Amino acid sequence: MTSGVVVKVSGPLVVATGLPQAKMFDVVKVGQQGLVGEVIEVHGEKLSIQVYEETSGLGPGDPVVSTGAPLSVELGPGMLEGIFDGTQRPLDVVEAIAGSYITRGIDIPALNREKKWDFVPTAKVGQKVTGGDIIGTVQETVIVEHRIMVPPGISGEIVEINQGSFTVTDTVAKIKTDDGSIVDVSMMQKWPVRMPRPYKEKLPPMEPMATGQRVIDTFFPVTKGGTACIPGPFGSGKTVVQHQLAKWADAEIVVYIGCGERGNEMTDVLLEFPELIDPKTGEPLMKRTVLIANTSNMPVAAREASIYTGITIAEYFRDMGYSVALMADSTSRWAEALREMSGRLEEMPGDEGYPAYLSRRLAEFYERAGRVIALGSGEREGTVTVVGAVSPPGGDLSEPVTQATLRVVKVFWALDSSLAYARHFPAINWLTSYSLYADTVEEYMNQNISSDWKDLRAEAMRLLQEESSLQEIVRLVGIDALSIKDRLILEVARSIREDFLHQNAFHEVDTYTSLNKQYRMLKLILTFYEEAQKAIDKGVVFSEIENMPVRERIARAKYSDEKDAKIFDEIEQELKQQIEKLMEGGKLND
Repeated sequence: MTSGVVVKVSGPLVVATGLPQAKMFDVVKVGQQGLVGEVIEVHGEKLSIQVYEETSGLGPGDPVVSTGAPLSVELGPGMLEGIFDGTQRPLDVVEAIAGSYITRGIDIPALNREKKWDFVPTAKVGQKVTGGDIIGTVQETVIVEHRIMVPPGISGEIVEINQGSFTVTDTVAKIKTDDGSIVDVSMMQKWPVRMPRPYKEKLPPMEPMATGQRVIDTFFPVTKGGTACIPGPFGSGKTVVQHQLAKWADAEIVVYIGCGERGNEMTDVLLEFPELIDPKTGEPLMKRTVLIANTSNMPVAAREASIYTGITIAEYFRDMGYSVALMADSTSRWAEALREMSGRLEEMPGDEGYPAYLSRRLAEFYERAGRVIALGSGEREGTVTVVGAVSPPGGDLSEPVTQATLRVVKVFWALDSSLAYARHFPAINWLTSYSLYADTVEEYMNQNISSDWKDLRAEAMRLLQEESSLQEIVRLVGIDALSIKDRLILEVARSIREDFLHQNAFHEVDTYTSLNKQYRMLKLILTFYEEAQKAIDKGVVFSEIENMPVRERIARAKYSDEKDAKIFDEIEQELKQQIEKLMEGGKLND
């Protein structure tokens, strides 16, 4: 290790000299306490370092020691169910050592060095292996089998492989490489966070990531391996939507990054996830979750580390062949950290003071999502789906972070404060949101759910858009100026909004809706529209159609049990009977 000295301290930015060997993005230890920092600029002998811990008390003359290695994460058994800070320090271990307040300069390995894991080899002595090949497994939690892989860049023949209980640093296999040297393989890998993990081939995303949220799955779907953005003003429900996606999304692993958000939001996740039962496995959701907490009262610069740490962990599980959902809440806080560091570096500012390279940094992050064929022999497929929340000041979607994000992502869930104030949740505006995966997902849904999914979705969107136009007329001249057919459109659109799009995240049944149930619910509402049109053509009075008793059952269908498929057939039959009775001139209350 080489040593230098601090010459200037400006908040999280430290300038040092005397480290001629240090390179860009090398990790350095600053001051007597050894605060973790990263080299972000090199000007001759002067190094600009962003420090990931509080710098108060540092001053010129303090020592700076270079580790000679980039900021890296430890990847191996022990990450699941863990909560880490931005530099991957396990916060439960930090609390046990330092109490409720994190001591500066505390240096703890990310993975427990003493805990033993049962390693079961799947490869044999004499077998030829290459980077990415699975050589054994560890049952990390009851849900997730951790697959131990040969680190990228190593290939050769296994000369020794052991079965039994080992720590993450113990050698479980020895590989004789092509040049004759022996490489020890442990259950842990280290990987630089700023370098994307390699893969064999990137594939186009095809399959939807079912989230159980009706407005998302039906109208604005995201695919496994896709990217999505949730911008919205304060109080519009960004965090609740991300919590819902983390709970119910059709992903085998969840990585949740609390990047500069309030501490109580991470507390909600910590308290809820161990109690929430995974519908697919019957086990607590924490068993397949990694949490990275870097809340608003933690050092600003560490927000950048938390984003890169999270995506690297997600890529690692992807390489095992898992589908991973990564939630970043919120990338605006990371952008604010970039703006602060850029200002302290005295760089030329871009829009609203953000650095000119903001778009590139965001693109580099989102482009690490995707559906890939992992390294190694065989065709192992894994996905990383990235959902980033954006917090534009005052809900102004024209601000730089939102615009830079929209240029990269394919799905835009626009949260609307007027919907939130009207207590319509999720407050995703169906007129301004979009999904560029919709056509791909429609093909999948037509094949796997129903052949008329695409038509139903198009008809429902048409009715919602027509409602918007008709409401302008109603505001000007009143509802009595509308024809009966237009009034029917308003009524059906209201039913789509209130009975389908509105969803209660805290109701035990309504919180999650399967794709099949979503189809049946929407089909029911549009069947009412179809049958009501026939009745109007036969001269039935609109008020009688509007007040049909069956409409209460249509509205309450969302609270019916997932397993009770018959109920939708019963409601549809009752609907047709009541319409028939009206067309024959009868009274429904008779």
